[in-house]
Formats: sequence, C-alpha cells, structure tokens
Amino acid sequence: MALPWKLLGLAGLAGVAATGVVVARRRRATTDVPPDVLRDRLHQRLAEVKPAP
Repeated sequence: MALPWKLLGLAGLAGVAATGVVVARRRRATTDVPPDVLRDRLHQRLAEVKPAP
C-alpha cells in the first residue's frame, strides 16, 4: 500500500521540477532584451495610450 503513495509523491516532485524549468526558460527569454530596446518599446506603448479625462 505504501508503493502507490511513493509513486504519487515522485510524480508530484517531477511536476514541480518541470514547472520550474518552464518558468526559468520564460524568464530568461524576457531578460535577453537590451535596455535601450526595452525603453523604446515602453515609450512607444506610452505614446499609444490615451490620456485619462
């Protein structure tokens, strides 16, 4: 009876590790943008926003 609980625990641990890998890859992809390009994008988005009345 202890074997299914161990398998369930190992499967949960593998799921947590896989989720961490996905999050790390996404974070790495967003930090590869140079600061000047990011600043230009932010200024462009700010120019597109209409001012509040």
